[in-house]
Amino acid sequence: MRFASLGSGSEGNGLVVESGATRVLVDCGFGVRETASRLARLGLAPGDVTAIFITHEHSDHVGGVAAFAARHDIPVWLTFGTLDAVCERLADVPRVYSFDSHDVLAIGELEVRPFPVPHDARDPVQYVVSDGAARLGVLTDLGVITAHVEASLTGCDALVLECNHDDAMLAGGRYPYPLKQRIAGRLGHLCNDAAAELLRSLDTSRLRHVVAAHLSKENNTPELARAALAGALGCAQDWIGIADQAAGFDWRSL
Repeated sequence: MRFASLGSGSEGNGLVVESGATRVLVDCGFGVRETASRLARLGLAPGDVTAIFITHEHSDHVGGVAAFAARHDIPVWLTFGTLDAVCERLADVPRVYSFDSHDVLAIGELEVRPFPVPHDARDPVQYVVSDGAARLGVLTDLGVITAHVEASLTGCDALVLECNHDDAMLAGGRYPYPLKQRIAGRLGHLCNDAAAELLRSLDTSRLRHVVAAHLSKENNTPELARAALAGALGCAQDWIGIADQAAGFDWRSL
């Protein structure tokens, strides 16, 4: 199994997980041409995508799904609540499947396990994706860590983990106060320190990759995110990967 990012941040998100001939795209926040271009960077064509899994209905995660899936006849999977929020946008997608946030789904050579998270969306989830030998945990949009989030992610072989903001940068930044409250609230986004605290709570004995994702351009830096996660793991800062908005990150193997 291997995984790579098309890009991560408020301007668009997409993550590819591959095992054999099965390729799952988690979220698609880019336009049709941009998604195809970013896939091509990874050596993939749109027709190589087996399915698209949506985390929630915010535009940076779902904005490109309808057009891309309809153009290339790719099935779309999402929770019942997310479907209710975006059903009109998916009217032209020929294959749309909904699931409960605690279901376990088999897609070709991959198992996809959603788990619910606290975020300001209708029925948001994140995912653990496995090929039966290795587990990748994806956690990019949530306000606080719950016991269920910890249980879902413990023992993973790789983690793509939200480090949206640095608390001090957000507090002292130029965002309006209500927006700062939303970002830092229980249904907002995870800060560097909270992401580090999550790592400390997990069984990381199998961990081979950690990538900081969904970094705010305004309220964070790669250096601060790396320092927080490396401090939690007791590793060198350059071992921590960064999911960039423009470039994502290249294939990582498990």
